[in-house]
Amino acid sequence: QVQLVESGGGLVQPGGSLRLSCAASGSILSINNMGWHRQAPGKQRELVARITSGGSTNYADSVKGRFTISRDNAKNTVYLQMSSLKPEDTAVYYCDAIVTSTPTGPSYRYWGQGTQVTVSS
Repeated sequence: QVQLVESGGGLVQPGGSLRLSCAASGSILSINNMGWHRQAPGKQRELVARITSGGSTNYADSVKGRFTISRDNAKNTVYLQMSSLKPEDTAVYYCDAIVTSTPTGPSYRYWGQGTQVTVSS
């Protein structure tokens, strides 16, 4: 079994910054893509940013230039540095990871429990 635990959410004023972390643990042989998604009240969950095992990244248009995704493969951890935050960034943020647990087994997607980010004055 694999667990993803997020941290770093909270309340921040518009224009401020936050850094989210998501650490994966458990039965992990390798991790392929890792990502961050968010879900605002009444809206569907959307992809915010994704990073491959090799470090290639892609971002939602709404966060380009403001958010940066990175990962530490030695720690099985993915980060999301968020800057110039806007009220519309308010949402529950979830991380996910595509994990392989055995040499011949399939890969599965795991999700974290979510962390609340609120941008408000």
